[in-house]
Amino acid sequence: MFTLTVRDHFMIAHSFRGAVFGPAQALHGATYVVDLALRRPALDPDGLVVDIGLATQLLREELARLNFRNLDEAPEFAGRNTTTEFLAHALFERLAARIAAGALGPHAVPGSATGGLTAMRVTLNESHVARASYEAALPAA
Repeated sequence: MFTLTVRDHFMIAHSFRGAVFGPAQALHGATYVVDLALRRPALDPDGLVVDIGLATQLLREELARLNFRNLDEAPEFAGRNTTTEFLAHALFERLAARIAAGALGPHAVPGSATGGLTAMRVTLNESHVARASYEAALPAA
């Protein structure tokens, strides 16, 4: 299995509901370093998993939708604790939809004639000692 990983970061503010979160129930900030790992069993006709520039751009665009936002005020997250794990899954879903729509080119589309991407992992590094990921197969478009 071939894997290409690109990295970027974003900053948010949020708070959590529930005693389990202790002081994180108060509004606080987080800076996440995000790793996007894209996988396929065989390289595309150009010898790539995907174009690094396109993958970097795609990740940057999706993170820009969250950067410098207070997630407590984001309608798409209303009523949810925007934990690191939750955000990893939310980003996975957004990126998967864009990949299926061709954002990384026709050879990357899952199930394309060249096989396309088959799996993806989104990892949010919260600090040097803690991170959370969401990983799954990409359904054929």
